Amino acid sequence: MSQHVSIHLSDKDRHHLDSLLKKGNAPARVQTRARILLLADRSQGHQRTGQQIAEAALCCRLTVSQICRRFAQEGVESALYEKPRPGQTPKITGEIEAQLVMVACSSPPQGHKHWTLKLLADKLVEMELVDSISEVAVYKRLKKRTQAVEGQVLVHCR
Repeated sequence: MSQHVSIHLSDKDRHHLDSLLKKGNAPARVQTRARILLLADRSQGHQRTGQQIAEAALCCRLTVSQICRRFAQEGVESALYEKPRPGQTPKITGEIEAQLVMVACSSPPQGHKHWTLKLLADKLVEMELVDSISEVAVYKRLKKRTQAVEGQVLVHCR
């Protein structure tokens, strides 16, 4: 069970959260977090429980407690926005994607009727655009422009 954290917003924080909600151009997740903080604010004399806040904000009680705890420990910006998540940077950048599409639109290597994902991945390595790349990565990058059928890539070139 988590322990309840009392939230006391300053006038500046309250005004910032109100403006986020009134403008309406913040992401839905940020707006929900702003609503949670405003509903949890005890400086206005309201004594809402975590369950009441969760029902009003249309989220679960655990979310309310996590947002309140994050506000108490790290401040309003940390409660509203997520920290960047670690992860590997994509191997295929815009320039490499352009090369990939250009290769996929060219005629396939001799002895092959179509470009396959394996052939395209091998060609990117051969062209020294990437050190190594999987067929899945090539597929994901071409997905919006192509139709993959049983290992073959049918690219819609214009």
